[in-house]
Amino acid sequence: MGGAAVVVGVVAASAVPSTRNGQPTLPVENVPVALVAYDGCGAALDGLRTAAKPHVGVYGLGNRSLLFAEGDVQSADARQAAPPEAQEAKEHSTTNVHEQGVDEPDLVKTDGTRVVSVVDGKLRVVDVASRALTGTLDLPSGHASQLLVRGDRALVVAGSTMVLERGIVDPGFAPAQGSTITLVDLKETKVIGSLTVDGRYLDARQIGDVVRVVVHSSPRLPWVYPDGIRSEAEALIRNREIAATAPIESWLPKYELTEDNKKSSGTLVACERVSHPETHSGTSMLSVLTFDFPGDLGTGDAVSILADGDTVYATDKSLYVADDHHLVPNQNRTPGVTAIHQFDISQPGPPKHVASGQVTGSPLNQYSLSEHDGHLRIATTANNAAGIPEQPPASQSAVSVLKKEGSTLKEVGKVDGLGIGERIYSVRFIGPVGYVVTFRQTDPLYTLDLSDPTKPRKVGELKITGYSAYLHPAGDGRLIGVGQEADDQGRIQGTQVSLFDVSDAANPKKVAGHHLPGGHSEVEFDPHAFLHWKDLVVVPVMTYPTREKPVEPPTSGVLVLRLQGNSFTEVGTVRQQAATGYDGVRRAFVVGDDLWTASTAGLQVSKLDGLAQQAWIPFT
Repeated sequence: MGGAAVVVGVVAASAVPSTRNGQPTLPVENVPVALVAYDGCGAALDGLRTAAKPHVGVYGLGNRSLLFAEGDVQSADARQAAPPEAQEAKEHSTTNVHEQGVDEPDLVKTDGTRVVSVVDGKLRVVDVASRALTGTLDLPSGHASQLLVRGDRALVVAGSTMVLERGIVDPGFAPAQGSTITLVDLKETKVIGSLTVDGRYLDARQIGDVVRVVVHSSPRLPWVYPDGIRSEAEALIRNREIAATAPIESWLPKYELTEDNKKSSGTLVACERVSHPETHSGTSMLSVLTFDFPGDLGTGDAVSILADGDTVYATDKSLYVADDHHLVPNQNRTPGVTAIHQFDISQPGPPKHVASGQVTGSPLNQYSLSEHDGHLRIATTANNAAGIPEQPPASQSAVSVLKKEGSTLKEVGKVDGLGIGERIYSVRFIGPVGYVVTFRQTDPLYTLDLSDPTKPRKVGELKITGYSAYLHPAGDGRLIGVGQEADDQGRIQGTQVSLFDVSDAANPKKVAGHHLPGGHSEVEFDPHAFLHWKDLVVVPVMTYPTREKPVEPPTSGVLVLRLQGNSFTEVGTVRQQAATGYDGVRRAFVVGDDLWTASTAGLQVSKLDGLAQQAWIPFT
């Protein structure tokens, strides 16, 4: 982590809004914010205490108990099962990921010989040839949520399953949380080692034999609260004393490592490996852990920055963390400025911070970011009229292009004014072209020419009802969208799979669509659920009662469409009899000539040709 100054920015709350394209824009005053490493624990402690002081209130930070108390590591016994005999891997699909060659964790993984699942919170191993469950494992610290596999090893993340809705859920209501990373031997179905760290798991990326895991943590301080005996004034005084006297160990994330039947614990990151912007709240820390995979687990050799953020994007060379400050206590919930921190992950070992920058507005998810030819493109939505009584924020979206110059991600180009009064629902960048969907009542699909990074421009716009929440390149100038159909007033009508002809960027067209009334798909908020295999498009769907069929119970399955030329043909819907109610089918993947579907109830195998059921592998 270098010590060079990086210019980012904060919102000047008292500034007067300016206008662009006839719309008020969010005023931003550029204030120097240097991302530098602390010289030692003394400097780190002074800086953290000083930064947190303005945020300490009657209930701790942000007037609520944002910071959690100490928690114990739970233990669990591993159940062994006989390993399957060696077999040749069949042709198989892989997890739908953002960047080729950069794997992302998911609920199910297959290598063509076995299927590894954590879809029901436990790790289960299934032999593809015999279609038999060969191992089940209860993991340390409970419910598993994410999985990576390489060879005979799995890296599993458990805990920290709560999702913070942007600007709605106050992190002060978060329960005590920790994230446990477990290394599993898949042959023996046993735990090799487990690492529990403070904080909320954000995301992970695997590139070859290296895995990077990003976690968000807060300090552990013993806050007091008004309780009928202690008044609010007394609680405030005591909490300020706690923050002013807490040792450095209370501010830095901790770990507990279990390997070779031995336990060790300590501080996850050294003071010298914590970097900070000049202005920060002292309440949030992002840590990037690095693991050789497969290999010994260890503590992850963490590198940390004092920042918020929950958007992680990576290529094979760079890892970016976007921080739109929405977790900072006492801060206006209206998204203002997003800081972006770039790390070099091109070499083995801990990542190195190389640059930071800023853009106005907030990104939707990792697909809002894309690196191409040395430039970072980022799509954001900004609410520009925040704070005006009885007036809804006037929003607009933009795509900014940043280039690393020294230690700064400098904005070199920008196209804005997209979707006035709307927000972004999906983004996809494909080479020098960008696609942005905004929505309020109708769905503009914007096509952007980014071939000149200094002069990005909107070249096309398609207005249709509904919206696409996920966009997927289908080749031959085609784009698949998965989202919701809507009426003319913007009321959603059920799952819509759309096909767009974008071969002429100036004249995008919708050429096909498949509508499922009352349907919703996990693809809309988790693209890992999407499967495009050769000429098949497979989308998990949950169908709820509609106005036309108000008493029908919820049903789930995977909708299978065949894409030929510019048209969809419905092949059918694969359902699992055991997956009933709201506990539906969540993933689909291909192994050989079979389509596998996964739910918390189990795995089902169906023939790709005709979708006839071949096998059922229950989890209970």
